[in-house]
Amino acid sequence: MAKRGGFPGGMGGFGGMNINSLMKEAKKMQAEMEKSQTELASKEFEASAGGGAISVKVSGEKMIKEIKIKPEVVDPEDVEMLEDLMLTCVNEALRKVDSAQADSLGKFNIPGLM
Repeated sequence: MAKRGGFPGGMGGFGGMNINSLMKEAKKMQAEMEKSQTELASKEFEASAGGGAISVKVSGEKMIKEIKIKPEVVDPEDVEMLEDLMLTCVNEALRKVDSAQADSLGKFNIPGLM
């Protein structure tokens, strides 16, 4: 006969872990995740392209904070080159945010989160 409140075979709930303990762990993990997300949001990530001709700063929330373009890069005859440098620079800054996010939240190992 099974024990009251457990599963047949002596499993004792979730692999021997009671529901209160499971809920405490979930709340603790949620608080740690929120702290990690807040810390990430407050960080800034910078990337440059064209040997520093263009630089971009992005927040951890993926909001562009600053774009700097050196005057010598602006050539009215070659706008396409400037556009390519901008794309490269912005995408690299956003990739850095994604990488930091994966590093920060990946430790929680929750399927479907990332």
